[in-house]
Amino acid sequence: MQPTLKSQQLFEKAQKLIPGGVNSPVRAFRSVGGNPLFIKSAKGAYIYDEDGNAYIELINSWGPMILGHAHESIQEAIRDALQYSFSFGAPTAKEVQIAELVVEMCPSIEMVRFVNSGTEACMSAIRAARGYTGREKIIKFEGCYHGHGDAFLIAAGSGAMTTGIPDSAGITQGVAKDTLTAAFNNLEQVQQLVEANPNQIAAIIIEPVVGNMGLVLPQQGFLEGLRAICNKENIVLIFDEVMTGFRLAKGGAQERLGVIPDMTTLGKIIGGGLPVGAYGGKADIMKCVSPVGKVYQAGTLSGNPIAISAGLATLTYLKENPDVYQTLENIGTQLVNGLRAVNRKLGLNYTINHIGSMYSLFFTEKPVYDLASAKTSDTNLFAQYFKAMLKRGIYLAPSQFESLFLSIALTPDLIEQIIYAHEQSLREVLELK
Repeated sequence: MQPTLKSQQLFEKAQKLIPGGVNSPVRAFRSVGGNPLFIKSAKGAYIYDEDGNAYIELINSWGPMILGHAHESIQEAIRDALQYSFSFGAPTAKEVQIAELVVEMCPSIEMVRFVNSGTEACMSAIRAARGYTGREKIIKFEGCYHGHGDAFLIAAGSGAMTTGIPDSAGITQGVAKDTLTAAFNNLEQVQQLVEANPNQIAAIIIEPVVGNMGLVLPQQGFLEGLRAICNKENIVLIFDEVMTGFRLAKGGAQERLGVIPDMTTLGKIIGGGLPVGAYGGKADIMKCVSPVGKVYQAGTLSGNPIAISAGLATLTYLKENPDVYQTLENIGTQLVNGLRAVNRKLGLNYTINHIGSMYSLFFTEKPVYDLASAKTSDTNLFAQYFKAMLKRGIYLAPSQFESLFLSIALTPDLIEQIIYAHEQSLREVLELK
């Protein structure tokens, strides 16, 4: 790997102009040490920094690039859309087309509204649930991250954990009191919160498969239990599938796991790498949203024709090529099995959580099933491992508490390179011969 002089120079300049030199906290490399790389281009399974270094990367823009970077079908869709101008602030035919696809592909969605990000989708879904139920409180889960909306930055995961500040400054006590938290996979705590706040809870929002404290899977019966509680108490169950939507299956985690929420929030893959989010669900809930109902939500660039074109091309490809999901399953299994084999070879018993094309390596021997168990991971050791992998041309998420995302661009040869780098990196950081 060449020196990263240009990245260092850019970061020094950026810090004088942008808070922390980055436009999203986890990009700052604070939890792993050192300075972030500035990326110039990407194609397939590779990204390239400003100094010309190439990296096999396992973030894929934090999830959207399920087909790999700069996939030809999405490039073509964007090029075609550009000729008609960039924004209209008015309805377009493609908004109807992508809405039809979302309703067809996602089991819980009967109507959908497009926004500009996953954060915006989650904020809007909560408002719709409150408008629909006439209640104010919500339940979320420790370590689940639903964007940077005020109501969600209570025991948040992802970047908030990485910086060591799980609750942001600037959140009022009034907002905080309406957000109740439970441990992920703890159905008893949820039941206790419901009983302590009778007829006050509008919604339970959850990542059905968590990606924001590292990858954490729901235990058997947990999601089914939430569904039963919500049915009994007339609470809106919201699945945040910003990460898992269209990734773990054509219909997301809800299709794969067989539990159907009342509402779903989407992002990442739905925009094909451009800024798109969406929230949707049962028609009677969505009809509460303006201009039909009294729940106001708007956006000048919502349904932007360039972004929608990229999303439409992505969803169309996934619908027309259902073998993508088996390919991703095979890639994930081959990679994770290889990593686990290396760990056994080296006498290590680190936890690897895996489902489909998502996985996380935790530097702990304990099972990871909630925020407390995720925090048993040795973050200092992860930071050393991250640097060792980067030195070997493998670009990981710069935080222990982020899932990794695979794409169909990973070939068997590239997977073997990752596994080899994993072994050499562990030997280096653990000083094994």
